[in-house]
Amino acid sequence: MELRSVVASVESGEQDTVLRVLQIYNREKSQCFTFDDEDFEERKKMAQLLIKFLERELQPSCRVTCLESIRILSRDKHCLDPFTTKEGLKTLSRHAGIDYSEELIREVPDLDVILESLKCLCNVVFSSSRAQELTAEARLVVGLAKRIKLYNEGSLPHEGKFFDLRLLFLRVDIRQQLAQELRGISLMTDTLELTLGVKWMDPYEVATEEGPLPPLPRQETERAMEILKVLFNITFDSSKREVDEEDAALYRHLGALLRHCLMISADGEDRTEEFHSHTVNLLGNLPLKCLDVLLTPKVQPGSLEYMGVNMDAVSILLDFLERRLDRGHKLKESLTPVLNLLTESARVHRQTRKFLKAKVLPPLRDVRNRPEVGNSLRNKLVRLMTHIDTDVKHCAAEFLFVLCKESVSRFVKYTGYGNAAGLLAARGLMAGGREEGEYSEDEDTDTEEYKEAKPNINPVTGRIEEKLPNPMEGMTEEQKEYEAMKLVNMFDKLSREQVIQPMGITPSGNLAPMENAIRDMADDRSSSDSDLGLD
Repeated sequence: MELRSVVASVESGEQDTVLRVLQIYNREKSQCFTFDDEDFEERKKMAQLLIKFLERELQPSCRVTCLESIRILSRDKHCLDPFTTKEGLKTLSRHAGIDYSEELIREVPDLDVILESLKCLCNVVFSSSRAQELTAEARLVVGLAKRIKLYNEGSLPHEGKFFDLRLLFLRVDIRQQLAQELRGISLMTDTLELTLGVKWMDPYEVATEEGPLPPLPRQETERAMEILKVLFNITFDSSKREVDEEDAALYRHLGALLRHCLMISADGEDRTEEFHSHTVNLLGNLPLKCLDVLLTPKVQPGSLEYMGVNMDAVSILLDFLERRLDRGHKLKESLTPVLNLLTESARVHRQTRKFLKAKVLPPLRDVRNRPEVGNSLRNKLVRLMTHIDTDVKHCAAEFLFVLCKESVSRFVKYTGYGNAAGLLAARGLMAGGREEGEYSEDEDTDTEEYKEAKPNINPVTGRIEEKLPNPMEGMTEEQKEYEAMKLVNMFDKLSREQVIQPMGITPSGNLAPMENAIRDMADDRSSSDSDLGLD
């Protein structure tokens, strides 16, 4: 059906005619997501007519059909102007049942109308910054929050709840208002608890039955993931600030729910992976001191115990990391959240660090291969230390460095100096030493194989190297001196032509141009002599 005819029918305003024409249009365009430029003016006029038509007293079936047409038109980012006015957004929010006023939220009884209106609002808010500004002014989030509080009454079906939560997630600009004024963290944590249907054994431990936990049903999984995304938006800076005891208790309660999310599966491997991914992202936002809830549950029959602590959640995170490594897709987005989470957990919890160290960096036995060669988790992580993406290689190196208790010698032992150089240079540790950190003084345990091979290990490559023939064998002293000077002259030429820049290590352990490093070393030596009273 030609768009011009549809517009003419809508312009007539006759309800039965409009209903019939729009039903045909909706069937034809239900899967349309791209639009021709030549019809732009007609689509824009149709959008203006429909939003005005919607303000009339209409039969529910006509209202739903009209909203379906608006949803189709709202897919066109260039045709949003009629929907991104105060009047247009107020009309859509009123039909969605979230038009906020000081007294009440005006409910629209027809659930199909609510659902279609929410879908329209999601499209418009997602694509238009102007719509985001206007919905903030209209305090749309307050209406959404009020309805979310009523979820335990069970009057709204799954799809209505899902698009409520989706719309709330898309409103990134109101996260501060949601978090503070509307106590959004508490609200969304309660909503997550309701969605998961959990019961509590202790304040920070979810009660579970013996045996494998049943998968979370599809609809509950979809809603839970939207809740996790909303919570991620409103807690994005929580790990960086101090929290009082009241907030800490709230975050620990949320952390315990997230631990439960890690322990359960969804309907299918891909959905479970996605569900766990959102869980990991949110765990990374929690204040570090609140991550202790991952280790809180008592050891039960079938639990993974280490040093008397339940390591089920940490083990699942480690498995999640390895799956992401093996997948090798979008490493920055998929790996850095779980790597950062494990790194910070290991930094603040001794049992977590020792468990991860045992799994990732077990005592060395095979030192004939480079640390980056092989299929062990250590090999895979060391390979990332020279990855082209700076964030990826930094996260991988930082994780292994923390597992080594931030000891340079231990770090080099497991990764090789060549792989470790990037992090050591960034930390000013090229000359060795150890970062300040609260770590126990227990020693690394070497295997007999490692002790036997240690004198022959090349510290740069981290493996036993075959002895190469001496290139100067059979030369006279004069010949050796000639070759040495030839090499010096070659380096000097490359340096003067700025092809290379000779570098040295300063007394602080940082890399610097050679002349600066030599000067700093001389100044440091002079200062030391002065302190000792030497001339």
